Amino acid sequence: MRLLHFGILAIAAITVWLVVQVDPVAAQSFDDRWSIIPKAHAEPAPEPPNESKQNLQEQPSTGQEQTSRRSSGRSASRSFNRAFSGKASYYSYSKRKTASGSLFNRDALTAAHRSLPFGTRVRVTEQTNYKSVVVRITDRGPWVRGRVLDLSLGAARSLGITDRGVAQVRADVL
Repeated sequence: MRLLHFGILAIAAITVWLVVQVDPVAAQSFDDRWSIIPKAHAEPAPEPPNESKQNLQEQPSTGQEQTSRRSSGRSASRSFNRAFSGKASYYSYSKRKTASGSLFNRDALTAAHRSLPFGTRVRVTEQTNYKSVVVRITDRGPWVRGRVLDLSLGAARSLGITDRGVAQVRADVL
């Protein structure tokens, strides 16, 4: 009888705890949850003072200045402009779905990352031979401490790391 009362009390306590716990993820939209930059939808940067605009108009513009302006405007419109480095490994299995829901193709140029949104393109450069490959994030991982990316077998072959298994890489989000 005493055990029955304890069981009912435990179930009631767990129910109350679950009701009191509010899931903060439920209050977020999909884009907010998967954004790698906090508050990525912030207001645009303020315009520079009028003096600098006048100075730019007075000076003749060269092709190099136009190129730098064009590239800076392009990078400002991207929300994922970052790079990271660390150890990358590769994985290969057959006929299973990735975390994004697509079928895994070990010969495709794909990778797994813990938090980048699915579909993000990343340029991965191996640090000893400087070979690089552009991969698309389609899966979650790696789940080994100290690693930043899990590459598909095709991407690992492109970088020449299949014989070592793990390599030091630099990754630039495109």
